[in-house]
Amino acid sequence: MVDSVETDLDRALMLDGNALAGLLQEIFTVEMTASPTECASCGREGALGTLLAFIQGPGMVLRCPSCEQVILRIVQTPEAILLDARGAVYLRLARAPA
Repeated sequence: MVDSVETDLDRALMLDGNALAGLLQEIFTVEMTASPTECASCGREGALGTLLAFIQGPGMVLRCPSCEQVILRIVQTPEAILLDARGAVYLRLARAPA
């Protein structure tokens, strides 16, 4: 019963990756929600905007919608933005038009 309650709470707090659109654009200076990525755990490929976003904690976490493993973590401090993308095989960044 506890697992069901925890799962329900996790799902209630979850958004999609589009919730981080502004922050991702601030970090990368281009619109990122359509950028493709691949999960290092299960190999699912898809746009950042399709990932599961958890933004209520001290940092922000994007998880794979297939296996729910963490793909990307972002933490903002007064001095820096810390980004951990070790859950991604790749994150494709389109070049801004010249």
